[in-house]
Amino acid sequence: MRQKREMCSCESHDYGVKTETVQITELQDFKGHPFKVERDVALFELSKSIEDKGILVPLLVRKNPHGNISGHRRKEASLWAGLESVPVIIADMDDEDAIIAMIDSNLQREHIKPSEKAFAYKMKLEAMKYQGERGYFVSS
Repeated sequence: MRQKREMCSCESHDYGVKTETVQITELQDFKGHPFKVERDVALFELSKSIEDKGILVPLLVRKNPHGNISGHRRKEASLWAGLESVPVIIADMDDEDAIIAMIDSNLQREHIKPSEKAFAYKMKLEAMKYQGERGYFVSS
């Protein structure tokens, strides 16, 4: 029986995870990201919080041309707040793991448009189907 795959652990490097600070200009948006960043009051409040307290939760990224996985609102708010670099967690993930992590982390937000949510679930389903073809078990 195959062992259940974990996404990452911040306390261990067993899963190819490390933390560092990177220049915001080095980050790319996730290709096909279903959630749009609205420059609204909530983003303004997030940028003010980042100005006051910094980024409390690092962005989740991977080293490849497909961009950051989670934290696109924090990235945009950081730009708005005038930051040049941000803390990141760099995870070694393939495309399907990255899609699932991106969808799961964004579905926790309060205000999501139904069209974005539907597209996100479709992306996640496709990624999970592909994972099943590879024989991996996914935890949610």
